[in-house]
Amino acid sequence: MGKIRLKSTEEIELIRQSAQLVSRTLGVLAQKIEPGANGLELDQLAEEFIRDHGGLPGFKGMYDFPNTLCISPNDVVVHGVPNDKPFQQGDIVSIDCGVLMNGFYGDHAYTFEVGDVSKEIKHLIVTTKESLYRGIAAFIYGNRVGDISYAIEQHNKSQGFGIVRDLVGHGLGKELHEEPQVPNYGQMGQGKKLVNGMVLAIEPMINMGTYQVSIGEDKSTIFTVDGKPSAHFEHNVAMINNKPCLLSTFDYIHEALGIHTPEEVPFN
Repeated sequence: MGKIRLKSTEEIELIRQSAQLVSRTLGVLAQKIEPGANGLELDQLAEEFIRDHGGLPGFKGMYDFPNTLCISPNDVVVHGVPNDKPFQQGDIVSIDCGVLMNGFYGDHAYTFEVGDVSKEIKHLIVTTKESLYRGIAAFIYGNRVGDISYAIEQHNKSQGFGIVRDLVGHGLGKELHEEPQVPNYGQMGQGKKLVNGMVLAIEPMINMGTYQVSIGEDKSTIFTVDGKPSAHFEHNVAMINNKPCLLSTFDYIHEALGIHTPEEVPFN
């Protein structure tokens, strides 16, 4: 296991700038997600927006991934490759976006509804998002990684959802994936101690059915094995003065969608 790279105030600010460009990109995309739209259109829009604002697509070319966005509809958990298949009424689409700017990465994700979705799917989305903030709330000085993991797991487990085990959150900085790994399941008091200067990408990936997943023929796309939907939310968070501080925001998405929520207020 590699060394955790703690960040200075100046480095955290550079990560925040990259994360905010991701946030703004997702806000632009939120206006375009509707029945009939497709992933390739969104991917092109995102790449142009990122480059026009001084960044580089963080995912493109990494691990041979061909695109700017990971677009994961319905039973795709993560790492979906954009295509021209139109979104349908009632779909959900998880979009994960990364930016490299000033030598540092930003990386976060949001699950969007395409039109009206079923009550069951809405419950999955809401619970997954709630668990993200419960995990962030556990990112305080003196806790351990397992405290974040436990908070996420317990909230989703209480609703009978499957917590993906094969994929985890991670540290973030000059590399897209740094130590420590941040699973979405675990035990309180276990794992690396949480200290000031840590920057994490906390990202619950939660399935309506089983936690088990499989990889597609493209060697990238991760599916649920039972074909049931999956939701994915991700924020970038730094520990400053012993408590979590959001570097990313969903405010641009919420503004585009007409959503008003105070969920980020405790972490600003």
